[in-house]
Amino acid sequence: MIQIKQIVCGFTGVAGSFIASFFGGWSTSINTLIGFMIVDYISGLIVAAVFKVSKKTETGALESGACWKGIFRKIMTLVLVAVAYRLDLLIGATYIRDTVTIAFIASEGISILENAGLMGLPIPDVLINAIDVLKEKVEKK
Repeated sequence: MIQIKQIVCGFTGVAGSFIASFFGGWSTSINTLIGFMIVDYISGLIVAAVFKVSKKTETGALESGACWKGIFRKIMTLVLVAVAYRLDLLIGATYIRDTVTIAFIASEGISILENAGLMGLPIPDVLINAIDVLKEKVEKK
């Protein structure tokens, strides 16, 4: 008798393998991007729901339409990373996915800093400099 736990674990393993291969393997950059995306989304929700100063809505408050747009933008970001990986395979390169991923990490980082600023937090210069370094790295490639 197969237990539910074994079925769930097997399905999760297959799904995880498919997702990892879709992005060309699970790397630190993919992990960082997804982490930044989650932090950005949650901080955006806090800016709108608690502080009511979101730049995504006219009132600054939380709106479901803006939330859905944010989710779909994040999904499209991941699709573009997958497209970049496929381009790497097509032309025999190894840098396109990494460059695209780093560019999106920088973008998510900027958005996180903006959300923190909207919450009234002072932004340490070291974080601003780190994002600038990422942007320069992308521009060089």
